[in-house]
Amino acid sequence: MSLISVKDFFTRHAPDIDVIELQQSTATVALAAEGHGVEPAQIAKTLALRVGDDVILIVTRGDARLDNKKYKARFGTKARFGTKARMLGFDEVEAETGHPVGGVCPFGLAKPHSIYCDLSLKAYDIVVPAAGATNAAVHISPARIAELTGAEWIDVSET
Repeated sequence: MSLISVKDFFTRHAPDIDVIELQQSTATVALAAEGHGVEPAQIAKTLALRVGDDVILIVTRGDARLDNKKYKARFGTKARFGTKARMLGFDEVEAETGHPVGGVCPFGLAKPHSIYCDLSLKAYDIVVPAAGATNAAVHISPARIAELTGAEWIDVSET
């Protein structure tokens, strides 16, 4: 279902973009980089996080890590959730996004969520986010990700 929702998203919003399905898994940054012939930093990983009662998605480059100080400055914290970014649990990811872990992307979501693109993505003209399956992806510019998803640009990573 997830791959279908992503393909439907691109058919409706960006028919010029093809979903690429590989025979091997691309569920990790390293596997995706190898499969698509790009460096790991060029993989656009989508992080699903809980902020209070909301779920947000942050798309960042493959070699980036969240900087907790920047994250806290941007999103604040609530005492019951602590001061660090909290990733969704494995079982929550698919329920919230409609995509399996390893295939999470900001396209064709099961539920509407706020989407953010980290400035780290702008280091590349083309990045490779997953496309709703552990062997599917698209090649797309960071600006186009933000345009198609209504994402806000933020700076929350350390590279």
